[in-house]
Amino acid sequence: MTAKFKIDDVAKECGLTKRTLRYYEEIGLLSPPERTDGGIRMYTQEHIDRLKRLINARDVLGFSLQELQRYISITEELESHRQGYRQISDDKEKLPKLIQLEPVVKNQLVIIEEKLEKMIEMRDEIQQFLNRVQAAIARMNGENEQ
Repeated sequence: MTAKFKIDDVAKECGLTKRTLRYYEEIGLLSPPERTDGGIRMYTQEHIDRLKRLINARDVLGFSLQELQRYISITEELESHRQGYRQISDDKEKLPKLIQLEPVVKNQLVIIEEKLEKMIEMRDEIQQFLNRVQAAIARMNGENEQ
């Protein structure tokens, strides 16, 4: 029997609020869990694993909710392809699967590349500002020494 977890346990395990869990379910980031006869949500380990992937993408990659939805749908498509690929033993049958997989992986890479470009732009802007601040400090220090 698969272990089931109440919303309090999942929230604590993932560092989220119960409200966030319900919201993620509402917008489709998290599939609705089974409910008891009394209406209590009962999550599985798969729900927890998915939430941890979502949190990782949100925190590490800085994804918005829309970007998370796009990224996760591609990740799930990728996992589906991987599962199908693993079940094939004939190399001739593996090639078409790999050909199907390639654009999915490229799409995921594009998403990360887009995010990296934005981060590099931000870093460059902040670096330019820091350079101006340091130049002003040097100028003022030079004027004060005269």
